[in-house]
Amino acid sequence: MIRVSVLDKNGKPLMPTKASRARRWLKEGKAKVVHNDLNIFCIQLLVEPSGTETQPIALGLDPGKKFTGVGVQSAKFTLFMAHLILPFSDVTKKMSVRLILRRARRGRRINRKLPFRQRAHRQKRFSNRKQNKLPSSIRANKELELRVTKELVKLFPVTQITYEYIKAKGDKGFSPVMVGQKVMLQWLEEIAPTNKQEGWQTSILRQQLGLAKDKKDKSKQSPETHAHDGIALAASNFIRFEKFHAANARGYHWVGEARVTSAPFRVIARPNIFRRQLHFENPVKDIPGNRKRKGGTITPFGFRSGDLVKAKKAGKVYIGWVGGYTQTAKTKNVSVYDHNWHRLGQFSLSKVQLIKRSTRLCVAV
Repeated sequence: MIRVSVLDKNGKPLMPTKASRARRWLKEGKAKVVHNDLNIFCIQLLVEPSGTETQPIALGLDPGKKFTGVGVQSAKFTLFMAHLILPFSDVTKKMSVRLILRRARRGRRINRKLPFRQRAHRQKRFSNRKQNKLPSSIRANKELELRVTKELVKLFPVTQITYEYIKAKGDKGFSPVMVGQKVMLQWLEEIAPTNKQEGWQTSILRQQLGLAKDKKDKSKQSPETHAHDGIALAASNFIRFEKFHAANARGYHWVGEARVTSAPFRVIARPNIFRRQLHFENPVKDIPGNRKRKGGTITPFGFRSGDLVKAKKAGKVYIGWVGGYTQTAKTKNVSVYDHNWHRLGQFSLSKVQLIKRSTRLCVAV
């Protein structure tokens, strides 16, 4: 049975309730529907609640290089599942292009026909070889995980966060997922008490809960790929494998209870926005000045990149996010993308209607 998240009059999360009770409160005028950035159905009470006591609710994060699984679980119900599409690949490509362009500019500036001492080498202003900063691609991953965690804490009274800690073994001396784990744990600790768990423990608990795991295609946007691991991580706060010793026997057994139920599932990504640049690298014949504009987060039509819109073309309705525009003397078109940032098409301005301003999240139901 799916549970509905509930907020009190001040916006503080209370224990989720049954959908039938939520409908009754809405009908009686005791509550209203409130919108959130994760597109989770949520209500806010307009009257004082009968009680503010809460039960333990845990949030599990199964981080990866390109995808992350998220699960919110109580002892009796599964409350939420999510599959995060991380921006690792997109950020890596952008940083590589920036490196190439920077080297090209530097190569054009320096006259290599001159002796080395007479070349226009700028002396270093500081030593940038030893830094403690996270790589841009890793930081983007962690910030998306942190953003989703903060949104969930606003909707559910989370009392514990469990984070899967990666340890490379055997001939695997390094994994990109290992980078930034300690920083991420520090960020999560500021939100709620946080503990870590290793992958083999998650696997055993997932099997005990009867949750399926799809290892063939990790990019598949379904609960079986990563979200079920997030549920197993969250459930580790309610059920555990403990050692026992009796008079005639000893060994290990499961202690506690965690019931897995149906829950809302979301696929969440970050819009792949290109910041404003002077122009594309390659010239175009039919463009004045031979250079086509590139990037930008606003349009001259009132839309912004990342806005959720409804667009029509040939009698078919599309729901997507604004990713760019084209404008000529005769046409004004808006480019609309899905949550995977694949372009759905270019639509006439008159056929595009704004649904929601950009939240820097693309959430697919």
